[in-house]
Amino acid sequence: MTSGDFEHKNQARWLEYERLVERLEKGGVVPEAGQMPQRFRELCVDLSLAESRMYGARVTERLNALVIRGYEVIYRTRRGGWEKALSFVTTEFPRTVRREWRLFWLCNLVFWVPFFVMMISAAYDIRWTQAMLGPDGMVSMEQMYGGKEEQIAHLRSEYGSNFMMFCFYIYNNVAIDFRIFAGGMAGGVGTLFFLLFNGLSMGAAAGYVNHACNPESFWTFVCGHSSFELLGMIVSGMAGMRLGLAVLRPGRLPRVRALVEASKQALPLIYGAALLTGLAAVVEGFWSAQEIPSGVKYAFGISGWILHTVYFLLAGRETTNAA
Repeated sequence: MTSGDFEHKNQARWLEYERLVERLEKGGVVPEAGQMPQRFRELCVDLSLAESRMYGARVTERLNALVIRGYEVIYRTRRGGWEKALSFVTTEFPRTVRREWRLFWLCNLVFWVPFFVMMISAAYDIRWTQAMLGPDGMVSMEQMYGGKEEQIAHLRSEYGSNFMMFCFYIYNNVAIDFRIFAGGMAGGVGTLFFLLFNGLSMGAAAGYVNHACNPESFWTFVCGHSSFELLGMIVSGMAGMRLGLAVLRPGRLPRVRALVEASKQALPLIYGAALLTGLAAVVEGFWSAQEIPSGVKYAFGISGWILHTVYFLLAGRETTNAA
């Protein structure tokens, strides 16, 4: 094969590679970006062949320049981990939540309605709350929220240190979120069940504390991390429901393929839920159990809900409009 034949045979592929590199160099979303590693390897093979067969400086220099540009694009992409993380937090995650607003409100209703029903019912008939918690649950609530001194003593005897509390809360919260998300594989029924169950159990705990324990010790403990933990639970439910809808309504795609596509759509929600859950464990382990004035804790908790509301409503909108 002559140099001209080699160049003529691969010209179209080289041009496609060059156009892809140019688009990646400009930045922004490039749907074909996943093809870059394969195209880069193919061009490296072409360069190796051109050099070994001595096709001339014109061909080898052109291929060498394209290989260098491709390498710089790939290297820049790999180095941009922090930029991607920042872009995800500030743009992609809140935009995904807004795009899935129907699932957001569905999961909120399934959780909050039973929560408030169970909490309010304790003021009229405590038996429902007692049946939901059981004897062990009521004893645990009384030990934990009998008073501020009892609360600190219970936490220290149970976990020993702030770090151990953080580790426990990570384990506990992740387990809850995972069950909610994985329940989506059962056509979304599992997700709805776990959201409903958690709403009932948490509402029962709040109602029982208001009835039989020290409410201030409870609310000052939970208010700081509540926005992170409960929104993480809701977002996990949204991801689970996205999978459930793919199982129930795959459309024209095979059900397995529809599930794969739904998993890709749910991925930002999964990452976001993990971030919220991790932050909840940090606050719960290193802030909630500390001896801090109640007013400060309430202000911190209210600020968390306000900031999350503003974040999910407004974050990333400028990028969306610019696009």
